[in-house]
Amino acid sequence: MVLTIRKPEILTIARREGKVTVDGLVDYFGVTPQTIRRDLTEMAEAGQLERVHGGAILPSTTVNIAYNERRQLNQASKVDIARACARHIPNDCSIFLNIGTTTEAVAVELLNHQGLLVFTNNINIAHTLSSSADIEVAVTGGQMRKSDGALTGDFARTTIEQFRFDYAVIGCSALRADGDILDFDLQEVGISKAIIQQSDKVFLTADHSKFERKAPARVASMGDMAAIFTDKPLPETCKQLCDASDTRIVYA
Repeated sequence: MVLTIRKPEILTIARREGKVTVDGLVDYFGVTPQTIRRDLTEMAEAGQLERVHGGAILPSTTVNIAYNERRQLNQASKVDIARACARHIPNDCSIFLNIGTTTEAVAVELLNHQGLLVFTNNINIAHTLSSSADIEVAVTGGQMRKSDGALTGDFARTTIEQFRFDYAVIGCSALRADGDILDFDLQEVGISKAIIQQSDKVFLTADHSKFERKAPARVASMGDMAAIFTDKPLPETCKQLCDASDTRIVYA
């Protein structure tokens, strides 16, 4: 396959999977590792990818990737993470489910629960849970973002501040090795902070692609979480922080 065809395909795979590896691309294209390394280096120089050990990831940016693309990233892992998270949420409790594709997956896994009062600022989650007669759903209101059904702005945040929740499930755009939880949208950050403040236990759901991404705005620290649900080992520094703060790590 000629280089001009390989590069767009490599970029498509990176957007779908969150990263590409040299070994994986060698198998996919049937070319030598040296050829793939040269492709990745050239794409990194052009700003299309960011080189990491053994492969490449999408470049650091101040803008998140499109919502429909995020839905496809590590889809099977998100389902596994959601199931693990849902198993740690009891019946007969109040819970806040935040914006995000993994939290939407958690909503699906909660459909067999009973006696839940679910608050959300995510129209997609509200629609999913509306099919259950055993779950009461409350929506914050706010400015609706048409791209992903998110409700944001001061109205959403002040609504959240009027309640207390037994549990909250949040996602993130990136997770630093030092345990900082990051996001792209400043309004989302403010809402996430309010959710954390108003919840007795906060669960973070994050697949391994978040370990290799960067985002500009800090939401909280892993030390503020009751648990993280993920699919691969955390960076060692982050794991040590979790151990020190009694943040439970659950691998799906």
